[in-house]
Amino acid sequence: MFHPSRLVRAIIRAAGGATLLLAALGAQAQAWPAKPVRLVVTYPPGGTVDAVARIIGPKLSARLGQPVVIDNRGGAGGAIGGDIVAKSPADGYTLMLDASNHAQNPALRSKMPFDTLRDFAPVSLLVKVPNILVVHPGAPIASIKDLIAQAKARPGEINYASSGNGSSPHLAAELFDSMAKTRMTHVAYKGGGPALTDVMAGQVPVFFASLGSGMPYIQSGKLRPLAIGGKTRSPVLPEVPTLAESGLPGYEMYEWNAVFVPAGTPAAVIARLSKEIAATVKDPEVRQRLEAMGAEVIGSDPSELDAFRRAELAKWSRLAKENKLQLD
Repeated sequence: MFHPSRLVRAIIRAAGGATLLLAALGAQAQAWPAKPVRLVVTYPPGGTVDAVARIIGPKLSARLGQPVVIDNRGGAGGAIGGDIVAKSPADGYTLMLDASNHAQNPALRSKMPFDTLRDFAPVSLLVKVPNILVVHPGAPIASIKDLIAQAKARPGEINYASSGNGSSPHLAAELFDSMAKTRMTHVAYKGGGPALTDVMAGQVPVFFASLGSGMPYIQSGKLRPLAIGGKTRSPVLPEVPTLAESGLPGYEMYEWNAVFVPAGTPAAVIARLSKEIAATVKDPEVRQRLEAMGAEVIGSDPSELDAFRRAELAKWSRLAKENKLQLD
C-alpha cells in the first residue's frame, strides 16, 4: 500500500525539480549571450529590410553586451536566408530579420525548403511600413477612383511594376485588383530599384512602392502619390489619403519586418531577446530614424508576432486561392 508520506516526499521532489529547472533556465538567460550574435537579413544590402537591420544593430549590440553581426543572405524572396537560419543551431546565436514574404511565400509556393510555422520561433515584430501607390508625375491618372475607372474601362491595358513575382508590391497590386474588380498587367522587375527607375522614366505608370523606398522620390517630385496602404494616414505624408478612404474600404497593405530564431531556441533566451529588441526599437533615437522612413514602430512580444504572422498567412492564402496565384 502506498503510504501518504511517500506521496508527500514525491511532491516535494517534483517541486524541487521544477525549482531547479526554473533556476537553470534563468541562469541560461543570464549567461546568454556569451559571444557575438549573427543577424541574418534575408534581403540584400540597400533595401528597407537592410536599413532596419543597420538602424537597430548598434543599439541592440549595446543592450546585449555583444557584437551583432549583420549577415545579408538575399535571394528567392527571403527563402535563401530562411533556409540558413532554419538549419542553424537553436542556441540564440543566429537570428533572422525577415519581411512580409515570411507569410507570403508559403501561400504562393508549394515547394519551400522549410516550414514557416514549424521551423521558426517568433521573437518580435519590429515595424510595419505601409505600401504607397505612386504614379509617374505625367501619368493621366488623377486619383484612385480615376485609376479604378480607367482599369475597368480598359482591362489589361494599364501596367504596374513590381520588384519581382511574389514580392510585396506585386501582392499589393493583386489585392487592389481583387478588391476593385479590375485587371491590370504585371511587369516584374529584378528588384525595387529597377522598378522605381522605370516608373520615374515613364515606362510603367503604376507602382505600389514601400513608403520607405518611395519617400525620397515623392519628396523630389519624381513620383506622385495617390494613396497609402496603411490603416491610417502616415504622419510623414498626412495629405495623402489611404486606399481605404479612396474607394477601397478594408484595403490594408504593409511591408513588415520581424525577428525570428530557429525553432527549439530556449524560451528564456527568446524572452530576453524579445525584451531587448522591443526596447531597442522604442529607443528615441532609433524610433526617430525608423519613423523618418515612414515606419510604424511596434516592438511586440513573441505571442503577438505569432498571432500576426498566422493572420498574414491566412490572408495571403485566401488571396492566392481566390486568384489562382502560384509561383512554382
